[in-house]
Amino acid sequence: MGPQAAKSYPGQRLVKPAGPEAERARQEIDYGRRGVAGYVFGAFQPATGGAFTATYERRTTVNWVDFLGRVEAWVDSSVERIYAVLDNLNVHSAPDVLLFGLLHPRWEFVFQPKYAAYLNLIEPWWKVLRSLALKGRRFEAWAEIGRAVERATAYWNEHKHPFVWGRRRRHRQRRRPGIATVPKLTTI
Repeated sequence: MGPQAAKSYPGQRLVKPAGPEAERARQEIDYGRRGVAGYVFGAFQPATGGAFTATYERRTTVNWVDFLGRVEAWVDSSVERIYAVLDNLNVHSAPDVLLFGLLHPRWEFVFQPKYAAYLNLIEPWWKVLRSLALKGRRFEAWAEIGRAVERATAYWNEHKHPFVWGRRRRHRQRRRPGIATVPKLTTI
């Protein structure tokens, strides 16, 4: 999911104007995340809707390979092939990751084209995770963000369902078959 950007929230106290002139009362800006930063790695199974996330304080090759090992343990051993759809981040194609792929033959790494994030099915799920875990909340430390992501992932997995790619079509009338249907005639 990447680093968590600072967002501004209403402050704790009012800011008093410096001079004796009458000014509007203002509120200090509170940047909510307070410089805490970290990364959330995630795996997603669209067919079942299952999700797995892990939080790390840094985005390194060591953390990425550790995450891949945890996903290997999470995925059922009866699954013959694991397709990991990845973007072109440098840690995704590091030598240690290639060695991981050699040691685990059921893994296949598929790199999506640049500027084509919509092809990766986990991207819409990141939006859901952000709304479940982070939206409108204020965190003092990275550990709190990690716990929020863990709780949101557990909630999602309790209510999981197969994930359908694309938009839902709402309130659309069914089209009639054929392009040259005879119009209904009314007799007068």
